[in-house]
Amino acid sequence: MDQFVEKAMEWVSSSGISLITALLILILGIWASKILTGITRRVLNKREVEPTLVRFGMNILYAILVIFVVTAALSKIGFQTTSIIAVLGAAGLAVGLALQSSLSNFAAGVMILIFHPFRVGDFIEGGGTMGTVVELGIFTTQLKTPDNKSIFVPNGNLAGNNLTNFTRNDTRRMDLVIGVSYGDDVREVKKVLMETIEGDPRVIKEPAPMVAVLELADSSVNFAVRPWVPTAQYWDIYFDMMEKIKLRLDEKGIEIPFPQTDVHLHQIDVPAA
Repeated sequence: MDQFVEKAMEWVSSSGISLITALLILILGIWASKILTGITRRVLNKREVEPTLVRFGMNILYAILVIFVVTAALSKIGFQTTSIIAVLGAAGLAVGLALQSSLSNFAAGVMILIFHPFRVGDFIEGGGTMGTVVELGIFTTQLKTPDNKSIFVPNGNLAGNNLTNFTRNDTRRMDLVIGVSYGDDVREVKKVLMETIEGDPRVIKEPAPMVAVLELADSSVNFAVRPWVPTAQYWDIYFDMMEKIKLRLDEKGIEIPFPQTDVHLHQIDVPAA
């Protein structure tokens, strides 16, 4: 034990300066890493970079700086840092290969946060589902469906396929199809439908609403009714409009026919044998 203590004291006395230097490098390096990360965070926040991207990026930056500081401190006391760097590189490669799908979602998340195809609060359809964006994450995006379900969609599914943002614009066109009987007057039907949609003060005047014959279908004459409405009020106006149209057509005696098929029977006289 005495020999061990003596050798330890000799090592400390010979390497004391290196130990103190390494400790100073470690303390000052971590302090400087925090300051640099904080400055970078403030700059990015001032430029209104997406908060999620800032948080994740600053965590990565801080981790890299700390690894660099620890490596420098270990090098000061005689450790072979080249082997440490080689091990870290190999480990990083192995982790990257094992997490290919996650890295793909990460890259897609960064692209979404940079180009903003949608933001929190938007109602979107993508990745095989639709809902209101609740949270933008680096790997997944959380949606809330109209019936209050939470769905977590991988960002790769959103960035790699067609994406529909229903609330990006302030106005939206409503596409209604109203079918009436072939026996009703087309001009009268158009007049009633136009009066109904123009009578709603929430309908936008410009672009002007449109009513036109869309299709001569099997059981009905179908009209395209296309008013423009504020996006935020789309569904309220939609439900009200369908009710108002039905009531107005009933008042005017205009029939909305049931699907029907006419069957014609032809008698064939067969000569008696």
